Amino acid sequence: MTTAHHNTPFLFALSDIHGPVLRPGDDGYADEVIGFNLAALHTPDVVVGATGADDVVAALRWATATGTPVAVQATGHGANFPIDHGLLISTARMTDVRIDPAQRLATIAAGAKWRHVLDAAALHGLAALAGTSTDAGAVGYTLGGGLPVLGRAYGYAADMVRSFQVATPDGTLRECDADHEPELFWALRGGKGNVGVVTSMTCELLPLPTILGGGVYCPGEHAETVLRTWADWTRTVPDEMCSAFTLLRLPPIPEIPEPLRGGFWARVAIAWPGDPAEGERLLAPVREAAPVAVDTVEEMPYAALDRIHMEPQDPLPAREACALLRDLTPDAIRTFLAEAGPEVPDHPLLMVEIRHMGGALSRPARQDDAICARDADYILETVGVLAAPPAAQAIEQATASLYTAMSPYGTGHTMVNLHGTPGDDTDRARPWTPEVYHRLRQDKSTYDPANLLRFGHTVSP
Repeated sequence: MTTAHHNTPFLFALSDIHGPVLRPGDDGYADEVIGFNLAALHTPDVVVGATGADDVVAALRWATATGTPVAVQATGHGANFPIDHGLLISTARMTDVRIDPAQRLATIAAGAKWRHVLDAAALHGLAALAGTSTDAGAVGYTLGGGLPVLGRAYGYAADMVRSFQVATPDGTLRECDADHEPELFWALRGGKGNVGVVTSMTCELLPLPTILGGGVYCPGEHAETVLRTWADWTRTVPDEMCSAFTLLRLPPIPEIPEPLRGGFWARVAIAWPGDPAEGERLLAPVREAAPVAVDTVEEMPYAALDRIHMEPQDPLPAREACALLRDLTPDAIRTFLAEAGPEVPDHPLLMVEIRHMGGALSRPARQDDAICARDADYILETVGVLAAPPAAQAIEQATASLYTAMSPYGTGHTMVNLHGTPGDDTDRARPWTPEVYHRLRQDKSTYDPANLLRFGHTVSP
């Protein structure tokens, strides 16, 4: 253990921890608490840099004994909520990934990024259901259900989980699966981090060395034509065709390649795990809808998934939000374009995206879970970069206006990973149906009755 010389009871209580234990002012504290989303600046009283499950258990036992609230962070991609006071457990050092190629399984430690998982699996021609950025933490993503790039083809990432190892706030390390502690297993698949701190998970892998993927970029003034074509197209394609329509207003910064840098683009991104020639044939109507400026669609290694959506790789302060949509009717398209289309000057959002749901994402899970997005045909997502106070205000206004306008076309629900900063109890409940929300609260009362895990998008007992 490394720590500065603070009061003796504090040291003694956390003396079993092998990783760093830091308080504000200690060397390394600032680096330990920072996450990918710089909009959430954490200021915990204590941060523990866990090196394994034993450290997590010891930290939770200390938190329970002292009544200290607890937050967990691996990469901070989902850090929409600043942690003030309390204990932050950083799992960023826990990056071990073990592949069982014969059983097609991956056992993934709490802090591993999808990049670690994909690289390890690719050595065996296997693939895991990652999302649009492989820089995100695999465990936190999966606890929220996990919306994969290939979701329509294979379902949610949580559908692939075989088991979890989880430390509950009482300091007990538990193994749970469909047969052992099934209620805990249920709550961890779509219920986020409400009932414990996952130290590792084991999930199924797919025999998928390559896919067809990339984006078709048209100048933003053609957004209406591209969106209407894409919306009609999504009603005709096989379940295996996964796609999203995105409006991108890209800043003129060196990290963005030419000719996309500084431009306004209407993009259709696709991922197709089938025969590449068939995927190219299916894509033809989209390519023919409007003049194409950049086309990155190609057969690629599955592990090169980041090429498809080209999400930022460097930390930035972001405001995220989402809403599940029942359908994309002509009225919905008109409303969407009136709020965020090319006729809106100086629109402040970096990304406004509608992703095609349905397919395997609409089918019941093999084992009951807490995911409540199976009735949506599309999901609307937005990201704004909070560069300065005036920009932040404009982003807030544009975000609120868009989601209010699109609410008649929605299911009333969100997905917890993409929800953004959680508000009051009513807002926190929106990723789940009333029945699932009530069940999560009951499980919270069972496993975390003192509500120690209260930071981020959590529910109350």
